[in-house]
Amino acid sequence: MGSRPSATVRRRIEFADTDASGRYHYATAMRLFEAAESELLGKVGLLDEIYTSMPRVRVAFDYLEVLEFMDEVEATVTVAELGRTSITYSFLVSKSGKRCVAGTLVAVFVTGSGEPQPWEEQHRRQLSPG
Repeated sequence: MGSRPSATVRRRIEFADTDASGRYHYATAMRLFEAAESELLGKVGLLDEIYTSMPRVRVAFDYLEVLEFMDEVEATVTVAELGRTSITYSFLVSKSGKRCVAGTLVAVFVTGSGEPQPWEEQHRRQLSPG
């Protein structure tokens, strides 16, 4: 069995990512997640096909270390599980190898009217370990 699909993006914590304390705002983790998720879906050839059909239904991030303006980070998203209509990602933000944010996000694949729909077999192959 191959490795689970994943992608990593490298970013710098910008001034707009911080709050009045000069530390990163909690919502910055979501933007980093979405950048890595877009990279992953592009890598497996599904970005244009499914990205706008996957609303988030559960987000759980643990904030482990403070990040500050100009810190360089890596954000990694991995497909942890593929359900009948859902996808669960694991997420990690690290700085110099140190874990700063860890968590999971669950999204559901939906029709144009917003009803959950089963993954097509082609999507399932593209999102499964290769």
